[in-house]
Amino acid sequence: MMDDLRRQLARQLKSDEGLVLHAYQDKLSYWTIGYGRLIDERKGGGISEQEAEYLLGNDIERTLRSLEKALPWVRRLNEPRQGALLNMAFQMGVGGLLGFEQTLGAIRDERYAHAAHLMLMSKWATQTPRRARKMARQIETGEWQG
Repeated sequence: MMDDLRRQLARQLKSDEGLVLHAYQDKLSYWTIGYGRLIDERKGGGISEQEAEYLLGNDIERTLRSLEKALPWVRRLNEPRQGALLNMAFQMGVGGLLGFEQTLGAIRDERYAHAAHLMLMSKWATQTPRRARKMARQIETGEWQG
């Protein structure tokens, strides 16, 4: 009986709320997403840690697919080096990562120390220095960094 209640209520709410796949402000100017999900902190909205983990998993998979499509040679890197490129792509988008042409060329050619040096000379490194140092070290050493 409760399954029917949940199914019917979900059908009704989907119809009444409508689906919006990005954050938007409702009629009262509160941030909302999906089928009327309140995410505005001012009204106690948000997501759970479990929901954040689910979204992160989806985002990682989407970024990985996009990265492998743009740079098929990434598959032959070890996992920490793949992870560094995924981390960068996650932060700035695959398109942003592709702007690192010399760095990517050095990584592709297994010149990891040079690639790390180029990473640390970038504007990105001045904007997020801690992250850039960690990712450069990960590229250079081929070992996970924290």
